Amino acid sequence: MASSQAPSSAPSAIDKIPRTERGRQTLRKLLDAAAKEFGEKGFHDASISGITRRAGTALGSFYTYFDSKDAVFRALVQDMSGQVASRAGSAIAKADTAFAIEQAALRAFLEFASENKEIYRIIDESEFVDPQSFRAHYESTAARIMDRLRSGAADREFREGLEEAHAWALMGMNVFLGLRYSVWSDEDNAERISAIANEFLREGIGRR
Repeated sequence: MASSQAPSSAPSAIDKIPRTERGRQTLRKLLDAAAKEFGEKGFHDASISGITRRAGTALGSFYTYFDSKDAVFRALVQDMSGQVASRAGSAIAKADTAFAIEQAALRAFLEFASENKEIYRIIDESEFVDPQSFRAHYESTAARIMDRLRSGAADREFREGLEEAHAWALMGMNVFLGLRYSVWSDEDNAERISAIANEFLREGIGRR
């Protein structure tokens, strides 16, 4: 899901942070190109020259920000995770109930995954290429969901007693809905699928 926004969560994995707008644009091009290169070829067959060719930048520009292919992959995982969080955050800001928030967050993720189908291959490969980033991606996502569940319970929309396992179960549902209806399908399913999932949640965690 290539985005035009500057990377929000990648800086810790980037060797040199750009200080100019031109530098930030170059970094964005490299990360977007890396998403396509890794998404199409996989980590082992992808190359730095392939990334710079897709980005339309000189090879030297790559080494301005990254020391290696491993480094750009690590930054990419963090960047994509950050983009998902940012897209969901923008979507839920417009929602006014706990259930509306969950539906908006899922719809935003489904749209993001549809636009950036390579995210699944990249995140899955990170389990073996960079396990720390893989775990951080899912743990941070589950933590955001858990915060929303607590808020929904406090507002008396969700039932009491929700815990971390509920957040992971909800995340698992969202991940596989994204795989089936965003990556494996070219139809615009986000609104319909998020509504179906939301109805499922109302029966499962709604306050009785």
